[in-house]
Amino acid sequence: MPVLRTGIDLVEISRLAELDTAIRRRFIARIFTEQEQAELGDNDASLSGRFAAKEAAAKALGTGIGPVHWQDIEILKGEAGEPMLFLHGAAAELARKIGLQTWSVSITHDRTHAAAVVVALGKAD
Repeated sequence: MPVLRTGIDLVEISRLAELDTAIRRRFIARIFTEQEQAELGDNDASLSGRFAAKEAAAKALGTGIGPVHWQDIEILKGEAGEPMLFLHGAAAELARKIGLQTWSVSITHDRTHAAAVVVALGKAD
């Protein structure tokens, strides 16, 4: 039987931009993998978009963040610059368990908000 899951999230970019410098550094280190940090640098809109994508992916998994960890969900640039989703640890195990195999991610932002939609397709055993 086919399995289709969707997650969506919206983030105010100013929430990240207005963080105290020390808190911001800890937040970024906790949320993003080293490779994500290298790709994103210090761009508030891009960081917010990737954060929204991680939240959306957790929603597509049906758990939210908690049972899966932030760095279990990784969003990296594909060859054409498109966002690509990679699952690790608890997120990868859960996706296997519920049969999710194919993922699609879309991220957008304007001056004030970043949003992401994640769609997962698979087959239940």
